[in-house]
Amino acid sequence: MKAIIVKEPGGVENLLLAEYKQPELLERHVLVEVRAAGVNRADILQRKGKYPPPPGASELLGLEIAGVVAAVGENCKRWKVGDEVMGLLPGGGYAEVATIHEDMAMAKPAHLSFEEAAGIPEAFLTAYQALVWLGKISQNEKVLVHAGASGVGSAATQLAKSFQAEVFVTASAPKHEFCRKHGADHTIDYKTEKFEERVLELTGKKGVDVIVDFIGGPYFSANINSLAVDGRLVLLALMGSGAPAEIDMRKMIGKRLTVAGSTLRSRSLDYQIALTRDFYSYAAPLFDSRVLKPAIDRVFDWSQAGDAHTYMEENRNSGKIILKIS
Repeated sequence: MKAIIVKEPGGVENLLLAEYKQPELLERHVLVEVRAAGVNRADILQRKGKYPPPPGASELLGLEIAGVVAAVGENCKRWKVGDEVMGLLPGGGYAEVATIHEDMAMAKPAHLSFEEAAGIPEAFLTAYQALVWLGKISQNEKVLVHAGASGVGSAATQLAKSFQAEVFVTASAPKHEFCRKHGADHTIDYKTEKFEERVLELTGKKGVDVIVDFIGGPYFSANINSLAVDGRLVLLALMGSGAPAEIDMRKMIGKRLTVAGSTLRSRSLDYQIALTRDFYSYAAPLFDSRVLKPAIDRVFDWSQAGDAHTYMEENRNSGKIILKIS
């Protein structure tokens, strides 16, 4: 098969469309003819040699795909050849074919294109894990989503709105319209405003109930200030740094705060299957009714994978970047 390989860790010039061995079809797995693959920051880190795949996973980039089932493994009962699916992978998505465990595959919503469907698995599963499993979101709460114009950010905003939440997002000013289009009630320009001041102003100094954060250290103290009593902070990445300037333990104890950190790629298969089942049982009707929808910024042909990575590294996207596998 053809696949995008990384000749050696480094820049986008090391991405090459080349021949690569086809993955082995294991028991209870399906072989998918990939039509589209999502681009994620994890791909960029892996390309640079900073984020190796989990043991046993494909060395190829690509954590989410949409395509057509081409073959089914032994004892596979959920899918048949010709079914249109999407799903989260530990790696291997930047390829003509990929394998996925039958319970990690989800039915592609019929009204969505493959490119749109490829923008769902990583963003929405990550957001659902953060808001529901870790953030314990309840109806009508207040939620702050950092990086609100990102794929996960836009997914988290939509999911929070499905719980009738009041949603606050941080993003650069040019991306505010995008955030509002996808459900944000309040947009905060992180470049010119202190988000904790705006949050406290807009909530009558009470704060928000849940925060989903990708920045880390530089935002930690302000996040603590922005949380209401019994608030929950969920940390998903460290795009800023891992070291907060200061930590006020008194506020954390006094407000009875919960701080949780998580990744998804390194979780066990059983955990990922359980998350996928829980998410899709909740979200499938909402995709069908168009309450939830993937936010696609731009589709690149996979021969332009380097351009797609550069586009993301320059923070030019609002929503998902997708590779069309042609």
